[in-house]
Amino acid sequence: MQLRKGPNVSGPFGLLQPLFDGVKLFLKETIVPAKANKILFFAAPMLTFILALIGWAVMPVSYGYVLADINVGVLYLFAISSLGVYGIIIAGWSSNSQYSFLGAIRSSAQMVSYEVSLGLIVISVLIFAGSLNLTDIVLSYQERTLFEHVLLLPMLVMFFVSTLAETNRHPFDLPEAEAELVAGFNVEYSAMAFALFFLGEYANMILMCGMTTTLFLGGWLPPFEIEALKIIPGFVWFALKVSFLLFCFIWVRAALPRYRYDQLMRLGWKIFLPLSLLWVVIVSGYVVYFK
Repeated sequence: MQLRKGPNVSGPFGLLQPLFDGVKLFLKETIVPAKANKILFFAAPMLTFILALIGWAVMPVSYGYVLADINVGVLYLFAISSLGVYGIIIAGWSSNSQYSFLGAIRSSAQMVSYEVSLGLIVISVLIFAGSLNLTDIVLSYQERTLFEHVLLLPMLVMFFVSTLAETNRHPFDLPEAEAELVAGFNVEYSAMAFALFFLGEYANMILMCGMTTTLFLGGWLPPFEIEALKIIPGFVWFALKVSFLLFCFIWVRAALPRYRYDQLMRLGWKIFLPLSLLWVVIVSGYVVYFK
């Protein structure tokens, strides 16, 4: 899938390229626009990166392996992902650039739009689990029947597509559409300030893959009820599932063309929102009348 020839010459199989990129960005000069709000200009990338990291506080990577096993873990994750919009809006506004501000507005509208359908999709899972605790949600996975897994399969697909839009990844990377907006909300950033945005985006990807694994794929549980598979530690299964979803993120980037902005909004508001709302009704009816 990756046809770029440049990075493969840095170390064996190009494995040292990320290290070289990090050193390069660390040594570069951070250029601040003359009329930018300097405090907010530097606060925005830090906010974006920190929010992507603190979401892991409630994520169980194995049974009992979680920093804060709180009863409202799902609400905590949604609060963290919602605050991510502020980092992008502040970055675009504080740069005092029309290009970056337009990119920030588009990005925030996109993230807010898909958070609505994300919330409704998660409600379908919570109805089966009967708890907002992420550990309880993972444990409820093994109690679901085959029909219930099939019933949640469309929600898994919609959740994954929504996470692509939520993290501004291809084919929904409209805020970074180079042809129209130079580079989106981070156009005025350089050196480590830019690197924090870059790291924050990938940290958000990993966080969203962790959420998908926990809510839909059984978290640390093995995929099949086979005794031989239970020997493998839970965090290994969790890491494998997250890695597969990250591969899908890159796969989508290589396979699909970018959406137009009106197509992006139509998908979120006219397709995902009604479908996820309908599925909440269907799942609720199933649980009330057939369980």
